[in-house]
Amino acid sequence: MSINRRLFTDNDFQEALDKQLKLRVFKDDHMIENGGVVVRFDDNTVVIQSSVSDVSYYSRAECEIFELRKR
Repeated sequence: MSINRRLFTDNDFQEALDKQLKLRVFKDDHMIENGGVVVRFDDNTVVIQSSVSDVSYYSRAECEIFELRKR
């Protein structure tokens, strides 16, 4: 079973960046990203990399980003 923890603050995103935590991204109640890691973030945007050639930019205001933990 998985546990999701929503990332809100800059400290949350910094922890995800430092620990290379796997993430899930939701927009309009739909999962649009699964398993990527944070490579960069600022006040408005989070950059997530899923593979070597797959880098995506997400708005912090429009998306909900969760840390994915396995039990």
